[in-house]
Amino acid sequence: MKLGLCAAAMMGSTMLGTLSVHAADKEITWIYCGDKIDPIHEKYIKEWESKNEGWKVSPEVVGWAQCQDKATTLAAAGTPASMAYVGSRTLKEFAQNDMIVPIPMTDEEKKSYYPNIVDTVTFDGTQWGTPVAFSTKALYWNKDLFKQAGLDPESPPKTWAEEIADAKAIKEKTGIAGYGLPAKTFDNTMHQFMHWVYTNNGQVIDADGKIVMDSPQVLAALQAYKDITPYSEEGPTAYEQNEVRAIFLDGKIGMMQSSSGAAKLLQDTKINWGVTTLPLGPDAKGPGTLLITDSLAVFKGSGVEDKAVEFAKYITSPGPQGEYELQGGAGLTPLRPSEKVDEFVKKDPYWQPFIDGITSGGPEPLFTDYRGFQNVMIQMVQSVVTGQAEPKAALEKASAALEEYK
Repeated sequence: MKLGLCAAAMMGSTMLGTLSVHAADKEITWIYCGDKIDPIHEKYIKEWESKNEGWKVSPEVVGWAQCQDKATTLAAAGTPASMAYVGSRTLKEFAQNDMIVPIPMTDEEKKSYYPNIVDTVTFDGTQWGTPVAFSTKALYWNKDLFKQAGLDPESPPKTWAEEIADAKAIKEKTGIAGYGLPAKTFDNTMHQFMHWVYTNNGQVIDADGKIVMDSPQVLAALQAYKDITPYSEEGPTAYEQNEVRAIFLDGKIGMMQSSSGAAKLLQDTKINWGVTTLPLGPDAKGPGTLLITDSLAVFKGSGVEDKAVEFAKYITSPGPQGEYELQGGAGLTPLRPSEKVDEFVKKDPYWQPFIDGITSGGPEPLFTDYRGFQNVMIQMVQSVVTGQAEPKAALEKASAALEEYK
């Protein structure tokens, strides 16, 4: 009897599941990260729905802290959302666990992006998401602090050596931190270090999945971290990038790496500031930066995968995407070159450094266990800035540890 009830329950469940899929086959559910839906996205959702009669896009707004976990939990439980906003760094993990479907791009689509952008969503030669948000970094400097330190306020550092020397001069001549060094147990500690890796032609993992971080290029980046620490804010492990930015906005840091969003905030201060491309290491091939993208991923098992892929490509196509990312203030860098971008840069020239760094930039390294990778990198950086380990030993230890997570 119990077996019969179980079988009946399973049959009922299967029938309900079939009915659910049938009832929802005209709806695309979207886990949308943030506090509210952006008006630009609302506009283009309505436009897409008007062109696709009978279809409805239903975004569910979820806070940034819970957003990705919710998408993962639903997919693991077999009740996935049609698509979700995710950090591109997680796409490899989702793909290897058979949770998402590919979103292949034509050669024409790939060429529409700035160089290296498509690499942020590519694993095993396949694209697993479509980029929806993009961030790069540039170097901000406080011109008044440069002048007080006897430096030329119109000549920001172009190399790491100059950057360290300028930070030293500011700290010794003014008593104010020359550089803002985020080293808190927080994801952007890894991000900030990767900007140094990509301004010295370094890599963490290659296209074949081999860990290549134990290299002269990455060692030089970690050594530079050690060298600039004495001239940074006291106790870097207590600060993440937004906290460093707040100190810079208060005029108490000479230089920092930050996104274009900082420029919007600085315009409301009395600080005399400038922004330039990130300083280069000795092996740099050109201006670089870490290329961070968030993407729309389409989950397997929703029953509307093909239509969700179609919508994801539409909402991130040049027209809607360009309008969304060029609102300013959100710290987004344009994903594609366009006449609109040219006009934007002409109007606000401070945008140029954020674009110049793209060509020699690199993607967030894709790992099967991204959080494991992130934690190893944070621990490596923290061990060096606190003096607990020398750069070479810290790098060798981290490189060995990363084998577990690739």
